[in-house]
Amino acid sequence: MSQFWIYFQIGLKHVLDINAYDHVLFLIALTVPYTFKDWKRILLLVSVFTIGHTLALILSVFGIIAIKVNIVEFLIPITILITALYHLFTAGKTSKNDSINLVFFITLFFGIIHGLGFSNYFKTILGGSATSKLLPLGEFALGIEAAQLVVVFVVLVISYIVQTVFRFSKRDWALVMSAFIIGVVIPMIIDSPIWNR
Repeated sequence: MSQFWIYFQIGLKHVLDINAYDHVLFLIALTVPYTFKDWKRILLLVSVFTIGHTLALILSVFGIIAIKVNIVEFLIPITILITALYHLFTAGKTSKNDSINLVFFITLFFGIIHGLGFSNYFKTILGGSATSKLLPLGEFALGIEAAQLVVVFVVLVISYIVQTVFRFSKRDWALVMSAFIIGVVIPMIIDSPIWNR
């Protein structure tokens, strides 16, 4: 049980680390257009993202996929930008329901990219064979899922307060938050080491 708690906590800290806020930023971008009544869809999206994240770690642990750190560190803010831009341009439109399969597929793909960003560190904290890393990887994934649900819940509470107390429309909330996220993530892309050749 103590080993479970160790890797579960690593998963929690991976998401909730204030110095590595890209994960939280992506979750905010993902959650912004939804409310509590959309909880099933949000839960599915978050779980699909975790599955993608875990799949990337499995592929990395078994040596099936390897990607340069600079490229991944560049792609992570790109995923946040794309998500925020999508919600910026679809805010208040009901067509979002029609393209939910595409959103799930893209979220899975983005989860893989975010997972690759953590894969090198994850391999360094685990010794032994690739198969011996599967159980800790599952424990780590549960920690990630729990932390993501905490972030999503906080975003939904803030969204509820803004829309009921401050009388923001759902569309305006999505527009403002998406624009804010874009403003935060563009400097991350500009400052990416990938430009230093």
